[in-house]
Amino acid sequence: MSRAEKQWHLRPNDPTASNRLAAAAKVSSVVAQLLLNRDVRDPKAARRFLDSELVGLHPPLALPGVGAAAERIVLALREKRRICIYGDYDVDGVTGTAVLLRVLGKLGADVEFHVPLRLSEGYGLNSERIRELAKTGVSLVVSVDCGIASLAEAEVARAVGLELIITDHHEMKVGMDGAPLLPPASVLVHPRLPAAVPYPFGDLSGAGVAFKLAWAVAQRACGSEKVPTELREVLLDAVGLAALGLVADVVPLRDENRILVRHGLNRIRENPSVGLKALLDASGVKPDQVLTSEDVGFKLAPRLNAAGRLGCARFAVELLTTTSPAKAAELARQLEALNAERQSHERKYTAHAKDLVEKDFANDPAIVVASNEWHPGVVGIVASRLVDHFGKPALVIAIPPNEQVATGSGRSVPDFALHRALLACDALLEGHGGHAAAAGFKVRPDRIPAFRERFNAYVATHVPGGAPAPRLTLDAEVPLSAITWGLMRDLDKLEPYGAGNAKPKFLASGLKVEAPRLMGQGEVQRHLSFRARQGDSVIRCVAWNMAERLDELMSAGGDCCVAFTPKINEWNGNRTLELQVVDMKPGKTVDLV
Repeated sequence: MSRAEKQWHLRPNDPTASNRLAAAAKVSSVVAQLLLNRDVRDPKAARRFLDSELVGLHPPLALPGVGAAAERIVLALREKRRICIYGDYDVDGVTGTAVLLRVLGKLGADVEFHVPLRLSEGYGLNSERIRELAKTGVSLVVSVDCGIASLAEAEVARAVGLELIITDHHEMKVGMDGAPLLPPASVLVHPRLPAAVPYPFGDLSGAGVAFKLAWAVAQRACGSEKVPTELREVLLDAVGLAALGLVADVVPLRDENRILVRHGLNRIRENPSVGLKALLDASGVKPDQVLTSEDVGFKLAPRLNAAGRLGCARFAVELLTTTSPAKAAELARQLEALNAERQSHERKYTAHAKDLVEKDFANDPAIVVASNEWHPGVVGIVASRLVDHFGKPALVIAIPPNEQVATGSGRSVPDFALHRALLACDALLEGHGGHAAAAGFKVRPDRIPAFRERFNAYVATHVPGGAPAPRLTLDAEVPLSAITWGLMRDLDKLEPYGAGNAKPKFLASGLKVEAPRLMGQGEVQRHLSFRARQGDSVIRCVAWNMAERLDELMSAGGDCCVAFTPKINEWNGNRTLELQVVDMKPGKTVDLV
């Protein structure tokens, strides 16, 4: 079964509209067109998008439940009661946990934290752990990035006398009538809770919600909207932590998410905490370079995530809260080792999974593969790789030796709701949860064949023509001569990039390939480099993880079209412009859809 070929779609260009917006918002026509491509059409909205001023954040008390939660936390603090921050094990969860730990610690709270072990405790609140916390003297539990669907666990907390504040941003369970089913916690904090005055922005991540709560707690503890300088500095550090969680959780970088990420990344670069400095050093991020959301997504977040995937996410929280440079350096080394192990597993499992598909399931409408050689903490990444390669919904299952239940993770294609497909297979599963694009589930190994059959039948029924070819949307066609330092300065105005504001992708056609070569470390050469010529213009192109496409690239005598993002390459003190290849097609022209 071959790789799923992407269809290229070129956005329509409206020079009249872009020139009008450019004049009104005082930006270049290039920036104006990119704003229009992101549905930002009003000049005032354009300025808010581009300026992203910190004062543009919505007041914390506007977030449903924050006022009541802050009041209860400050009361517990003054009564010197023991508080536990109970966070999720992903980057969004650990950064949100660190936000509340640092702010409450600064206020003198008796506070500890818990992040569950992925394999033994699973996602979200765990009933047995809640009982143990009550026995150890904890009287208030504050969840971060989890709990809104933990109806039974909230009942356990009530039964053992724990005060429970749930802060989350995930989907709520709904009843037969479509109304949300909410856990019986003392307080719920959630940006999409039903409220008399709905929160103006429902796409905060778990760390974003935790930051808003920490901000409100600081104000209430001080009795003023303005907090003392030292506490304000801690809150500014918290903006940086929230930015990591927001980028890693792939929430839309619009509205206050964009504000938090822009100012948070600046804070990390200019004034990193001890732990973040160690993480930046371990990740190869130079102190003098501008920190981008891409650095977070590809360098910082994977290292923080590796702890929860393969080890214990406590390491990540400890790194983000420590004040000891020696401890920070050691924790960063541990995360670096775990991330290297994760990368090795990912490459090995992805190759194995592709072989299984090619050998046994090439004609299935979806992918359901399983192995007892795979680590459960990595199967979600492998599922993403399979979707990218084959263009089908993919479920990847790790079967632990001598265990009665296997752990699976799935990723979907556009317009196919994965969580609904799993619901249709509910009778064969031990449990499942998630949303349209990604989901997790538990299944008994002996039921995997029946589950595969039922899942494929559901996909065949709901996507009768097969999954549509993946689409690559391009912002504009530009000649190589237009790739200039001035263009790069214009593009910088749209940072930070991320979900809802993807890095611009352009089309260059009629190129001639020169000096193609493979790149990589040691014997593993997974990447491709070449020069592209168009008339008198020549520029270096880098295609990451596309080494296997070299023959395809040269199949039309070196003529090709490239979808790309322009990039500044810094090496040994030199700065050059190059193209980061997103996709490529042989031939002088390309068919667009």
